[in-house]
Amino acid sequence: MASLNKTVISITLIICLLQIVNNCLALNNNKGGIARKEDIPFIKCQVCEKLAKELYEQVKDKQLKISPKKITEYDIIEISENACNLKKQEADWMLKIDIVEKGDRLELVEQDSEGQCGSECKTIERACQQVIGYYDTDVAEYIYKKKPQLSSLVNYLCKDLSEACSTKPPPVPKGRAPGEPFVAKSAKEAEMEKMLKSMEGMPGAPGMKMYSREELMAGKGLDDEDEDEDDEPSIPSNLGKVLRETQSNKKLDWKEKITKGIKDAGEATKKHANKMAFKVQKWWKAKKASFTQQKSKSGKQEL
Repeated sequence: MASLNKTVISITLIICLLQIVNNCLALNNNKGGIARKEDIPFIKCQVCEKLAKELYEQVKDKQLKISPKKITEYDIIEISENACNLKKQEADWMLKIDIVEKGDRLELVEQDSEGQCGSECKTIERACQQVIGYYDTDVAEYIYKKKPQLSSLVNYLCKDLSEACSTKPPPVPKGRAPGEPFVAKSAKEAEMEKMLKSMEGMPGAPGMKMYSREELMAGKGLDDEDEDEDDEPSIPSNLGKVLRETQSNKKLDWKEKITKGIKDAGEATKKHANKMAFKVQKWWKAKKASFTQQKSKSGKQEL
């Protein structure tokens, strides 16, 4: 029974770690500014054109990754549903765009690296969501069935469906408050957020306390458990140590630490599960033998 409890606790701890990571991502996304709705009419057409380009390229990349299998309509729907949601990897293209005021118009300028997500990033997201609206399945079906060239996809999405480019954008009013400057992320920060986004959607325990990225890397919420059983590894201890060893083991970066922690936890959980399965099997054999003996004695008495 103790081993069963330990197995359940181990699995729960892994789930909790994934939930903490997902919560960390949610907190980071909420730290940025708010969308400037008044700027949307000036950039809506450009956002639509960039969205069409992203859908075209992401579908193409997906097909190359799964080749020789054919991309499904569901795969394309998933891309179109996520392309305007900053919590998803498919929307990372928005993080490279800076809104620049040029004369009486706003221009979307693509940068070499991802930037911090402030009000401009959120404004682009809002404009993108207005463009795609309820058309995500329509544009996905069009891409799947027609396999259009980029120019055809731009016309279909930006003129036929959303009408985002059906009229010329109005001039930017004088005295418009300038947006914040584009601040590039460090390579490690960008990689960290990509990893967190890739883990989103994994099973998690609802109602978990939310931690910041700094608290997560410090190992908060991963306190060591009592070491009162056998010589079996303590999963919370292992994970806490892995996430806190920033000074003692400088050869491992943050990504390797988290990956190693999850791998070690998985191996320990597998060991517990195997031991429990062996004990159940042993118990069943003993029970079966006892039942056979009782049946045999009962038969002799009847004779």
